[in-house]
Amino acid sequence: MKNQQASDIFRDYLTKAKYRITKERFEIMDAALIFVGHFSAEQLYIALKNDNSTVSRATVYNTLELLAECNLLSKRNFGENIKKYESNYKRQKHDHIICIKCGKIVEFESPQIAKWYDEISKKFDFDPVSYSFNIFARCKNNKKCN
Repeated sequence: MKNQQASDIFRDYLTKAKYRITKERFEIMDAALIFVGHFSAEQLYIALKNDNSTVSRATVYNTLELLAECNLLSKRNFGENIKKYESNYKRQKHDHIICIKCGKIVEFESPQIAKWYDEISKKFDFDPVSYSFNIFARCKNNKKCN
C-alpha cells in the first residue's frame, strides 16, 4: 500500500464500488486493524459489543468482507472451515503453520517462499497479486496436543 491512510483506502474502495459510506463501517475497520492476531467475525463482533458499539452482527460480517476485498485485511482459511482475518495494513508478508489438533497458529517469514511465489507466477505467465501459504502440522511438545 502507498502512504494513504487506511480510512482513505477504504473510502476510495467504497466510493468506486458504489457502497454506502457509513460510520459503522469505519468503526469496524478501526477495530479490525488494531485487533492483535487472527480473529473471526464473531470475535470482532463481541469485542465491539464489549466496547458498547451498536453495530449489528450482519454489518460486521459484511464489512469484514469489504475490508478483505480492498486488501486492508486478509481472510485466512486455517482448515476445517475455520475462517479468520488479520490486518494487512502496514504489515510485512508472512506465512503460517497451524496445529491440526489444538489450532495454535505461528506466523513466520520466509524469503524463499516469497521468491518461489514470484518465480512460479512468472513461469506460468501470471502477474502476482498476493499469496497465502499455510503449513498444517501437529505440535511436537505441546501438552494439549499429546
